[in-house]
Amino acid sequence: MIPVNRTYAPLQVFVDELARCGIEHAVTCPGSRNAPLLFTLVGERRIHSTSVIDERSAAFVALGIAKTSGRPVALTCTSGTAAANFLPALIEAREARVALIVLTADRPPELRDTGAGQAIDQLKLYGSAVKWFVEVGNHEPGRATAIHHRALACRAYLTAAGGRPGPVHLNFSLREPLAPIAEQLDAAPWEGRADGQPWVRLVEPAPTALGPLVTSLASAIAATPRGAIVCGETAEEVAAPAARLAAAAGWPLLAEPTSGARCGTHDRSHVVAHYDALLHDERFAAAHAPDLVIRIGDTPTSKPLRAWLSGGRQVVVDPHVAWHEPTRVAETIVAAAAVATCDQLAGELERAAHAPATDWIRSWRAADALVPAALDKVADPFAPTIYAALADALPPNATIWLSSSMPIRDVETFFPQVATPLRFLANRGANGIDGVVSSALGAALAGARVFLLIGELALLHDIGGLLAAKRHGVDLTIVCANNGGGGIFDFLPLAEHGDHRLYEEHIATPSEIDLARLAALVDLPHTLIKSASELRSILDATGLIEIPTGLIEIRTDRARDVELHRDLLADIARQLERSPHLSP
Repeated sequence: MIPVNRTYAPLQVFVDELARCGIEHAVTCPGSRNAPLLFTLVGERRIHSTSVIDERSAAFVALGIAKTSGRPVALTCTSGTAAANFLPALIEAREARVALIVLTADRPPELRDTGAGQAIDQLKLYGSAVKWFVEVGNHEPGRATAIHHRALACRAYLTAAGGRPGPVHLNFSLREPLAPIAEQLDAAPWEGRADGQPWVRLVEPAPTALGPLVTSLASAIAATPRGAIVCGETAEEVAAPAARLAAAAGWPLLAEPTSGARCGTHDRSHVVAHYDALLHDERFAAAHAPDLVIRIGDTPTSKPLRAWLSGGRQVVVDPHVAWHEPTRVAETIVAAAAVATCDQLAGELERAAHAPATDWIRSWRAADALVPAALDKVADPFAPTIYAALADALPPNATIWLSSSMPIRDVETFFPQVATPLRFLANRGANGIDGVVSSALGAALAGARVFLLIGELALLHDIGGLLAAKRHGVDLTIVCANNGGGGIFDFLPLAEHGDHRLYEEHIATPSEIDLARLAALVDLPHTLIKSASELRSILDATGLIEIPTGLIEIRTDRARDVELHRDLLADIARQLERSPHLSP
């Protein structure tokens, strides 16, 4: 450790500890007050630093990297309103359990509340959106300061990543010199542990075996023919264990795309992909009311599913006890890892030679099989058919980032299960449309091959993300459904009962922006398509993995979209009614 000067030396040991703990990525925003922070991060060879101009975009880029990699990401900016622009992403990170380490630069105390430039109150700036806040303080150079910063870095990392993951905030009040001007400082006091390990390590004893709970819950499953496993978004790789439990129980596995259980090489014999479309039909939902549900991960977006869940017994498996339970009817929360819980339950059922009845799962699978054929009959252009076409066209291990609003809902309802391993990610903590492009860019920077499914309003909401993607030359394919406004609102009563002119101007808010010109602004190749077959031909012609960064646009009509969605669901309901063998 070669200390630069009294400003930089504490930051050097702090960043050294972040790297020792496991930080691999940082996102930096330009500024002078945070120059010591960003120069130190960029100078650390174990950390890859990405520069993003717009602070709001930068925070979502960091979130996308952290969500994709599963590791905390450092994020830094200068003082003032620059720091305030991090807040939307930090709220999403807090709700979605994503670990971020936010390092804001600040004026020293003597320059606060005096009219100095870029000086605002940054103490606890993010309120309850962060797990932990600390004002780092100003310290004279020496061993005590080095130890303080090393221990602080370890605590920041372990707090962000531990328990229920989330963002932490450290506020650095930095004095001159802000430039890396060399100063004579003894190197010895700044050294870390000689073995290269972090200053502080956290040792967590192995959790106790689930034991009696597994036995009693397995008995309940065996005694309940009409049950279900519902998988929502989770950081755990639950696909194979959840599928094993579903097979052992004889229950359907209702797999939301971001759960990872819908697509892949695992056993999908009990996976039901189109539960949202099926449960839209009240008769089907009533006939298939569950007596017991084991729920893994966050509650899926589907409104019919949430209504269906509220009618029966429910056990939630959540190691963080995050209370992600909007139905408020769950009788048990199991504070344990879902993988271990599913494996132990499945093992208990297998050892007991449980032989589940087949009528229940057969009725779910037969109903699920009706949906793709019904979707194929819908006339293009129709966004759900475009999304479903990707199921057979994307390369293995592609990452599909889903925007909030219509894309996440259309994919949840209509994307089929396939053997191709596909990873779905989305910002469903706070469910906002801000920062979607930047988040997908972060996933790409973390090494994923990303396909972003987005609407035009969410795309326009994050032009800063497009600019950042251009700066870094990231390989990102954007499929944008342009329906001329906020199409999701057209499905709500306010579209029918409000003043149409005011509704269009203030709620639907059509932009009338030419997306081809927007793409040209950031040097993105633009392709306009009208059908799923056109998308397939584009992917076939370009060889998939070699697809360059580009914007694929499909234009639809909002009013027609609503009609097509409703007609499609009505067609599925008619087929369910005509198929008496679907009754369990």
